Amino acid sequence: LPELLTTATNKKVTTQKQWEKERRPELLEVFTSQMYGRTPQEKIKVTYTLLDENKNDLKGKATRKQIKLTFSNGTKKHEAILLTYVPNHIKGKAPVIIGYNYKGNHSTHHDSTILYSPSLHLVKEPNHPDWERGCQSSRWSFDEMIDRGYAVATMCYHDIFPDKLGLKDQSIVSLFSDYDPKSAKSDEWQAIGAWAWGSSRIMDYLETQKEIDTNKSVIMGHSRQGKAALWAGAQDKRFKIVIANNSGSGGAALSKREFGETIAKVSSISPAWFCPAFSQYANNEKNIPFDQHELIALMAPRPVYVASAQEDLWADPKGEFLAA
Repeated sequence: LPELLTTATNKKVTTQKQWEKERRPELLEVFTSQMYGRTPQEKIKVTYTLLDENKNDLKGKATRKQIKLTFSNGTKKHEAILLTYVPNHIKGKAPVIIGYNYKGNHSTHHDSTILYSPSLHLVKEPNHPDWERGCQSSRWSFDEMIDRGYAVATMCYHDIFPDKLGLKDQSIVSLFSDYDPKSAKSDEWQAIGAWAWGSSRIMDYLETQKEIDTNKSVIMGHSRQGKAALWAGAQDKRFKIVIANNSGSGGAALSKREFGETIAKVSSISPAWFCPAFSQYANNEKNIPFDQHELIALMAPRPVYVASAQEDLWADPKGEFLAA
């Protein structure tokens, strides 16, 4: 594996200052240019609209809000809906768990008043099972999180970048002034970069809420969103704990193991998750000059939790363990 604490100029990293000033920016640039693509620094205007508030949700235990985020570049708009729950029994600010859902906010709970995510109609036909309320409620233990004193913030990942071929024009990336749907730049950001950017925009909103303690924030993600959570945490230090569950190739698993979901497989997915430069390492893992232990290290000194499932060999739990 590439040596983590040695700079590109072969200097040994022996202090925290060296890590912060020299090695960390170096590694961040490597993952930007070679794997996830370059996140634009351009600011996109966003407005928040409170669509719904229930101060006695979950049998009185929580206050639920549904907030529309409207992103605009002056000529084009893009909408997403954030669903939040805040415990009512907490005095002062509550710590918060942030994570995307896969099938729409309505899928996280059987509550018929939860609004459908704006993007769902783009990716699923009207009679698809994903439209069923609470269809993934077993993944969202709102009651347990609230009981333990955590707020929760979730959004459908399709609202940021619809995970279906041909919908890039309907994603947030189309709002940026340099957007080119046919761009082949080696460091062109793709879906994972966009999802990571969207997580930071969720954090922007949460910072406006006096009942939420964003200094005690957790970002979590499963599978492809585990990859995006790691990349969001690497770029945005406001996420104080990063959890990646079964993130596999391009997430926590070591690429050089060439096991399960290899670079060849993960870099061929459409719509693309990674920048074009990453494909040069498909079936060429031995020559990749970096690996995922260095991505995990970008969170330091913040805690990282790499979660795996022994039988999910596609995500290479051994490779995730070794990287951690």
